[in-house]
Amino acid sequence: MRKPFASVAMAPFSLRCRLQTSALSNKRFKPKAKQGMKNMEKSFKRLKSEMEEISEEQKSIREGQRQVKEKFEMVESECEELKRETRLVIQQSARTQVKLALMFRILKAREADDLSTAATLTEMLREIVGREREESKADI
Repeated sequence: MRKPFASVAMAPFSLRCRLQTSALSNKRFKPKAKQGMKNMEKSFKRLKSEMEEISEEQKSIREGQRQVKEKFEMVESECEELKRETRLVIQQSARTQVKLALMFRILKAREADDLSTAATLTEMLREIVGREREESKADI
């Protein structure tokens, strides 16, 4: 069994040891404070260089994005041009089909000796060809 008196008598001694130990440890912290400043300076320099690297990477990314945007705009422009050309080809094809149908009907009318119908159809064909020529001159 422990004696209560013995533990109380020990308390001041252990407190004194703790105070002495903490006083010694305070002396040890002062040199560490200088080391801490050096470490902080190193950390600051490292962070600064990392920030510069990140800044360069961001510039590179922005340049890449700009190039991608330019390429996208070029592709988009080419796509619009292809759509326009496709519409023109479709229109020309439709006109060609109309002209061929008129020519076929003109031939059939001549075979049947229906010269008035053949003349009317021929006049229609001439008007269509005349409009196409006017449009092509306007485009130039």
